[in-house]
Amino acid sequence: MLNENHALIFDFPEYKQDIVYLNYKDETFTTLSKQYHLLDYDIRQLEIDGSPTDDEHMHQLKLQRANLKDLLFQQLKAHHDSPITTS
Repeated sequence: MLNENHALIFDFPEYKQDIVYLNYKDETFTTLSKQYHLLDYDIRQLEIDGSPTDDEHMHQLKLQRANLKDLLFQQLKAHHDSPITTS
């Protein structure tokens, strides 16, 4: 679907508390999250503008976004499943 917002909180609502916590406490997660959201925004802007780029470039951007999302999901899941209580 074009122009769909893939913000982590929208795609992983069950991890909302983990997303908020990791964004404040984990520098690596914060950096990757910022990269992910900027890339998602850029992709959505290209889609709104009628994709003024070639298909290969758009494919590479979406692949980058998917790879970042996978990394972030792994961190979210590990944090969520961790038996250590974080407050």
